Amino acid sequence: MDKNRITGSAKQAKGSLKVVAGKMLGDSKLQAEGRADKAVGKLQNTIGGAKDALKK
Repeated sequence: MDKNRITGSAKQAKGSLKVVAGKMLGDSKLQAEGRADKAVGKLQNTIGGAKDALKK
């Protein structure tokens, strides 16, 4: 498993937590940061998956 997949999944989880916290606190900036983290994490996870596919 490529390290990008692990890091990407962690960023997605962190982003999800930020979105939930932002909703609870009414903080739209925190929600936006969370959505951005989720997008970056998803992209990084996809890159890691592609690298894994190339290794096989």
